[in-house]
Amino acid sequence: MPADASAAPPAATPAVPETNLLARAYLLMHTAAEMAALYEAQKTVASRYVHATARGHEAVQLAAAFLLTEHDYATPYYRDDALLLGLGLRPYELMLQLLAKRDDPFSGGRTYYSHPSLRRPGMPIIPHQSSATGMQAIPATGMAQAIKYLEGQKLKINREAPASELVPAEVASPTSAKPLVLCSIGDGAMTEGEVSEALQMAVLHQLPIVYLVQDNDWGISATGKEMRAMDAYEFAAGFPGLHRVRVDGADMVSSYIGLREAFSHVRQRRGPALVHAKCPLLGHHTSGVRREWYRGDNLTEHQLNDPLPRLHRRLRHTGASEADLVALVEQARATVAADWAAALAAPDPDPATFADHEFAPPAVLEEAGERAPAGAPKALMVDAALHAVDDILREFPEALFYGQDVGGELGGVFREAALLAKKYGDRRVFNTPIQEAYIVGSTAGMAAVGVRPIVEIQFADYIWPALNQLVEELSKSCYLSLGKFPVPALIRVPVGAYGGGGPYHSGSIESTLLTIRGIKVVYPSNAADMKGLLRAAFLDPNPVVLLEHKGLYWSKVPGTEDAKTVEPAAGYVIPLGRAAVAQAADADALRRGSTCVVITYGMGVHWARTASRAYPGRVEVLDLRTLNPLDWDGVRAAVRRHGKILVLTEEPLLNSFAESLAGRIQTHCFLELDAPVRTLGAANLPAIPLNVELEKQMLPSAEKVGVVLGELLAY
Repeated sequence: MPADASAAPPAATPAVPETNLLARAYLLMHTAAEMAALYEAQKTVASRYVHATARGHEAVQLAAAFLLTEHDYATPYYRDDALLLGLGLRPYELMLQLLAKRDDPFSGGRTYYSHPSLRRPGMPIIPHQSSATGMQAIPATGMAQAIKYLEGQKLKINREAPASELVPAEVASPTSAKPLVLCSIGDGAMTEGEVSEALQMAVLHQLPIVYLVQDNDWGISATGKEMRAMDAYEFAAGFPGLHRVRVDGADMVSSYIGLREAFSHVRQRRGPALVHAKCPLLGHHTSGVRREWYRGDNLTEHQLNDPLPRLHRRLRHTGASEADLVALVEQARATVAADWAAALAAPDPDPATFADHEFAPPAVLEEAGERAPAGAPKALMVDAALHAVDDILREFPEALFYGQDVGGELGGVFREAALLAKKYGDRRVFNTPIQEAYIVGSTAGMAAVGVRPIVEIQFADYIWPALNQLVEELSKSCYLSLGKFPVPALIRVPVGAYGGGGPYHSGSIESTLLTIRGIKVVYPSNAADMKGLLRAAFLDPNPVVLLEHKGLYWSKVPGTEDAKTVEPAAGYVIPLGRAAVAQAADADALRRGSTCVVITYGMGVHWARTASRAYPGRVEVLDLRTLNPLDWDGVRAAVRRHGKILVLTEEPLLNSFAESLAGRIQTHCFLELDAPVRTLGAANLPAIPLNVELEKQMLPSAEKVGVVLGELLAY
């Protein structure tokens, strides 16, 4: 069990685990092996849904499970069924997930075998994670970062699901246990770039996390030699401050001693450790990729290192009788057979529940607080956002704000976090590396521990590295965990074009985001809405992306003066999913049927209002404010009022949200229309050109909107 050279040498030979612990491991190893054998024997039933088993990895997984406590957090990966047995899960419970049964305790039949999400007294918390290889490293590291923050602030770690009504965090008692995070991962996943982001943050902030790397020298059909220049232990040497340990993952004693040393290091020093465990792969990669298709002699070689006979020999050497060991094997076999019969007979999910838990219930249901306090001055949108975050940080000690350049002296490239780091300290408002995936993905881990993150992507054009985490980890968590693990995360993203921002700082991304189910997308057009929507987005127990148009921040763009409004009082909130009439049509014109409505958001509100001056009293402007959830009732009511509709966006129009909404209106409101639904957006080009004249040609404008309004009102 060599460790890195920086570690102090042990004072004495590490103690071997007690015999009763080894006997328990023997029982559970055989339980896991019996399950794998049964699944193979019953493959016409068991392989209906793809699964992987721990066969060959049982020793190191059980060693890790035995060292975890009820105060800890864990992110097992899809081969970790032996680890789950070691934590106390019954074979029956795992079989319910394998067979996609109603009472599957993790997902109610919604996700794959050995994909746990668990909040159960006496066990570590296991948040939802995806099958995407290596993705769990970032949320797991986010959990460790949240633990370190709460410990540093002497705040209580919240082990309950995020509530719809948020209350300030409690102060921890001085006897609170020191938890850690176990991130279990395969060696093939270590080549993922997002794993490097996680390790970087773990060593940069010295976080309490153990990365357990199970190395069986295979990806699917590709070997380690094909996929990597080094193993995970060697790779970890490039991260100074990451304590490294090697173990024989097929030997229970080596695994337990090595992991115990790593766990002790993390618990005492509150810094990260990586344990590299070499394991044989004795089962299939998954039930859908069978070992006999490509393993050949390699499978025979791996079987020589089977952890079951190795533990059998060790127990016999320590005095266990053959009869006792045979009895444990028979006990495992009988348990697995009985649990399989019960799982087969268990009910399937009720099809009527298929849509449950898309989102956790919203926290804000009605507008509340003062929108326009008497005597209050007007505020810029950027300042309203700054003040909203300031209010949140003051009120909720579990709230953090982080991203690129938002901390320190600068306070954001748009000064949207100015002085917040000075006011609240760099533990609460801090800079991250240039790691969009970590910025977004860490919020899932933060939320699981009870921290409420506000994060920022510096420009919309740079959000794409974060989409893995946003799609795989954040958006699916509430649905696939049956509501146990919603992710309350506020993700701020400056968007939009104006004045020569060019192709990499001007993008509009709402249509892409709106194809991701399980996240909310908010887009304010003025300072008052910014303050109310930002607070509601923070309080919401779901992932919310807040799109903030750079051209509206300071109201310097001609025609955007109305984005500057009287600033609401602290605590003002607007419920998500409720549109607002930004400009009403004249009642007489409405009675005559000579009006139309522009349905839009963001900069479109200001283009529409400016263009409407040529048609006084005849144009209503409906500001959607939230794109998901969409205020469909508000849209239909506007359609009924006017019968003539323009859907306006800044995005390139083809295949956009605007075209989708126009199609929905055309389908569901056809009899209420007096004219075809019109749409207007940017030209269908891949980027915003740098030259301001070229930019003007590509984008919508008040003048272009005015032309369409004239045509629409002529019907």
